[in-house]
Amino acid sequence: MTRPDWEKLYGTAATQEGHFTTRQAAEAGYSSQLLLKHVRAGRMVRVRRGVYRLVHHPAGDREDLVTVWLWCDRAGVFSHETALSLHGISDVLPAQVHLTLPTEWRRRRLTVPDGVNLYFALVPESDRAWFGAVPVTTVRRTLMDCLAADVPGDTIRSALHDVARRGLLRATEVRSVTRALSNREVPR
Repeated sequence: MTRPDWEKLYGTAATQEGHFTTRQAAEAGYSSQLLLKHVRAGRMVRVRRGVYRLVHHPAGDREDLVTVWLWCDRAGVFSHETALSLHGISDVLPAQVHLTLPTEWRRRRLTVPDGVNLYFALVPESDRAWFGAVPVTTVRRTLMDCLAADVPGDTIRSALHDVARRGLLRATEVRSVTRALSNREVPR
């Protein structure tokens, strides 16, 4: 048994807005029993099954996203309307958190947290960016995912306008997304 290493646990939690998983705690030498002792002493709080938070760590802006990301063992990427919101390229306020997991996760029996909408797809590193402590799809990938998921055209047009105005994509990429949106809206 490894001796508990507070510095290692704190270092991990600090990069995740004060949160850590049971597995990360074990890697720092904290057994389940020791975690329970710290919870009872008020130094940690159990946020959800397998996810804890250091009580005295400063609160983060999007702790809700961190706990979802830790729930999926850091395999997911925030996407679709959640990514639109995180990138600040739409006025959309998603009612649910949109998370894309690797395709092999489709076969797993998951107890999905309330308010989380899952998608399954390969998201290569080139289609990932970071929003604070969590991964998010890039602007281009976000727009393409929204197109594929039938997000309303007005929402996508508004996001495209913001993207073009702020220069977040090359003009050819903006035209490509605009063309794909037009093709989607053509009656069949």
